[in-house]
Amino acid sequence: MNAVEIEEAVSALAAQRFDPDEFPFTFLEAFGNKATTIKRLRSGSSNKSDQDGESIYIGRRLRNYTERLEHLFKLYTKMTTKVSA
Repeated sequence: MNAVEIEEAVSALAAQRFDPDEFPFTFLEAFGNKATTIKRLRSGSSNKSDQDGESIYIGRRLRNYTERLEHLFKLYTKMTTKVSA
């Protein structure tokens, strides 16, 4: 996916009613993750981190969905920077 496609997918996601159970999967879809990867994550068979214990949790409850999305973008940027370096 290119940046425009990702931006469009994330904008469409932001316009949807928030579903906390589906959000992680639709967020991954917005970035072009394969359906097989998302299916594996849904089943729970590969929910192990490969990021040296990287966690989406920050030690406290996130204040709102905007803060959650900002944090996920930071993690995504950090992870993709490591891959491309």
